[in-house]
Amino acid sequence: MSANEASSSATIVTAAILVIGDEILSGRTKDKNIGYIAEYLTNIGVDLREVRVVPDVAEEIVAALNALRHRYSDVFTTGGIGPTHDDITADAVAAAFGVTIDHDPRAVAMLSERFSPAELNEARMRMARIPAGADLVANAISKAPGFHIGNVYVMAGVPAIMQSMLDVIGPTLRTGSRMLSDTVQAGLREGDIGGPLAEIAKGHPEVSIGSYPFWSETGPDTNIVVRSRDAGKLLAAMAAVKAMVAFEKQRLIVSK
Repeated sequence: MSANEASSSATIVTAAILVIGDEILSGRTKDKNIGYIAEYLTNIGVDLREVRVVPDVAEEIVAALNALRHRYSDVFTTGGIGPTHDDITADAVAAAFGVTIDHDPRAVAMLSERFSPAELNEARMRMARIPAGADLVANAISKAPGFHIGNVYVMAGVPAIMQSMLDVIGPTLRTGSRMLSDTVQAGLREGDIGGPLAEIAKGHPEVSIGSYPFWSETGPDTNIVVRSRDAGKLLAAMAAVKAMVAFEKQRLIVSK
């Protein structure tokens, strides 16, 4: 099998996150879901390719959702499925898919596990409105469900609830070849290695190589992260990076 054939045989599953909510855009609420979802997906072999944040405006939610769901394998939304007037995600998803939306008996039954009939007022019943044809996503914490329609997974914005929903969704997802990675702490400034690192990247086109500067106890430093789905290509690129780092360190010592 050629290198190109081996590369094309790797299954790649892609994803996007759509974060919904004025409170995120205004800064009143600091998002804690993107990083969690990204790490979760990476660990199971799904490549997160894009994240968008949109306000509580139906037209913008619909436009973003339609763009993302046609571009990626799966889309995960967070926010906008609560009991208040600005929780319009379910309606927007129904509009994007061109289906009706109404109180779902399954969702009502879930809410009834937590709330008495008197407590199931009009506001709380909004959380039982589900687009036609959607499957429910259980919510072990507050009972109000998320849902799944097509390749779109609709989850709560509250981090603990989102995480519990993702645990339900995760085992059902189609996954691909996992991305492998390794890291070298260079002990050098990013500007010291930029040129030679670019040459290594050119020599290993099927490997992703990134440099990430940070401040260590000894001063400016750089982590070099090498990523690939092919273990052999990862090892080869890592060997080149380590050799380059050793050479540049020695060169700087001699130049002083």
